[in-house]
Amino acid sequence: MNCATLAKDGSEVAVESRMQLFSNDIVLEANRDITERRKIESILRESDLQSRFLASIVESSDDIIVSKSLDGIITSWNKCAERIFGYSANEAIGQPITIVIPEDRQSEEREILTRIRRGERIDHFETVRRRRDGSLVNVSLTVSPIKDGNGKIVGASKIARDITPQKRDQELIATLAREAEHRSKNLLSTAMAAVNLSRAGTAEDLKQVIAGRIGALANVCSLFVESRWLGAELSAVVAQELAPYSETFGTFGKRVILDGPPTLLGPSVAQAIAVTLHELATNAAKYGALSQPNGKLNVRWSDVADRQLRLCWTETGAPAVQKPERDGVGSRIIEAMIGQQKGNVHFDWRKEGLICDIALPV
Repeated sequence: MNCATLAKDGSEVAVESRMQLFSNDIVLEANRDITERRKIESILRESDLQSRFLASIVESSDDIIVSKSLDGIITSWNKCAERIFGYSANEAIGQPITIVIPEDRQSEEREILTRIRRGERIDHFETVRRRRDGSLVNVSLTVSPIKDGNGKIVGASKIARDITPQKRDQELIATLAREAEHRSKNLLSTAMAAVNLSRAGTAEDLKQVIAGRIGALANVCSLFVESRWLGAELSAVVAQELAPYSETFGTFGKRVILDGPPTLLGPSVAQAIAVTLHELATNAAKYGALSQPNGKLNVRWSDVADRQLRLCWTETGAPAVQKPERDGVGSRIIEAMIGQQKGNVHFDWRKEGLICDIALPV
């Protein structure tokens, strides 16, 4: 019988008590102090509970947690390792850890074990490991030495986190950054060309000219947002550049004809077309069809099945004009914008109005 009793100093003592009754009504009682044994049993129970608790954490972890000997032989393998690598615990335990290491990274394991034998810890080492089906997974490794009760290093514990989504996000961000840089350089190059070719009689006029050309670029960029920078629909670019003249010109379809199939232009081509249309519309408003109450404008473009865009700007009812003796600033800007896209421009200065034919690859 186990029970508790009080010692002389008042402390509680756990005892194991045994009694024996003899024939002459004498009872022999023997007591054994089992206080230390009780303490040891309590420690063992707590240790067992703690071990079970830790084992439960390891098994339910979202990280790969494995252990291996100093020879690289797998000694434990949690559920996450089964899920990520495709090997069950029964299949993995007893196998070399190299079953999940690609051939071109085998040297990493030798280096890791060498450092573990020196008592070093490896933190957040990003590398690549191989699944059972041969596919690769990006992981971040933390490897620590395992010591026995005497402090001797007997193995290594490894925690690996699947960082494939983070790597994919990093690659996407890098791609977007490169694309943004490329588009920014193209836009700035187009803007610089428009600014460098701009001329005017006064500083105020020059400011207005430049503002108009930069505004044309800004307007077409707003169309890119709708397509996530895939480009801009040509009809939208044309309508946008002619919008400032809608009050004077009336409803499209009466004096303005826009005719062409749905055509998505890439960003650089759309920018060149936007600046070109801005120059043509500005010239028409000052000297051409847009300056006359009976003037008419026809903007047509062809299908791009042959990867060539052909756009024709035709004005009628404009004041009688003659071909300029030399190219004006607007003409030079149009030729520069279209020339950047390896296209061609032809101006036909007829008495009834300007015809501008544009052809460029898309």
